[in-house]
Amino acid sequence: MAKYKIVYDREGCIGVGSCALLALKFWKMTPENDKADLFGATRRKDGKWELVIDENDFFVNTEAARNCPVNVIKIYDESGKEVC
Repeated sequence: MAKYKIVYDREGCIGVGSCALLALKFWKMTPENDKADLFGATRRKDGKWELVIDENDFFVNTEAARNCPVNVIKIYDESGKEVC
């Protein structure tokens, strides 16, 4: 089963919430600062958040990434190529 990596730049989030509407299992809006949180993600040294998903969760997260108005959600395949 293919694996993908979500890389999320939370600092750039403007709180629209489309990710949480499209992929509720993974994304939740935080009322205290109006930004999205990515469930299960770990924070990288560069300040971005990262989560590995499998192909079963690929579609909902690509929809979340494509609908983000500030493009702070990126998805990469196993080779490191950006796919969304």
